[in-house]
Amino acid sequence: MSFAPTPSVRGVPPTALYAELHQVAHAVLHGESDLVANAANLSALLWEHLPDLNWVGVYWVGGTPCLGRLGDATSPSQLPTELVLGPFQGKVACVRIDFERGVCGAAARSRATQRVADVHDFPGHIACDPASRSELVVPLLNGHDVVIGVLDLDSPRPGRFDATDQAGIEALARLLTPGAAS
Repeated sequence: MSFAPTPSVRGVPPTALYAELHQVAHAVLHGESDLVANAANLSALLWEHLPDLNWVGVYWVGGTPCLGRLGDATSPSQLPTELVLGPFQGKVACVRIDFERGVCGAAARSRATQRVADVHDFPGHIACDPASRSELVVPLLNGHDVVIGVLDLDSPRPGRFDATDQAGIEALARLLTPGAAS
């Protein structure tokens, strides 16, 4: 495995930063099929290079007992409707999140990215870290378009995430799809 140069945040326009992060993430994840290892490395990369984050990580549908089935699931009915904490960077986190609760649950349930400028205004927000003020959650889909998890980013700054962040994180999240980085 070879690593690309480390991205520099200072003075780099956000679109260029996300392009560089994507190159680095692809280099790190390429050829590795272990979902946990890939989620751990992507979480660390984002934690290290994106400003104003207080948490970043992955929740898997059903947790580690389901990891072997996630890539092959052809219907949501084949998987639980609960997210379980996976690799992350930041403070201690909520371990289990039902699809009916919080921003992560909304992303998993709707299969759509949730970009929330102020989590205190989000009905049913789960305050794992009271310092979190904004959140960006991207659903992770397998090759059959079934949600297998979510990539979650929290910030202590209200309105931290914009459309550029959303597009950049969505592109990076696709690298966690089983088989995508190989």
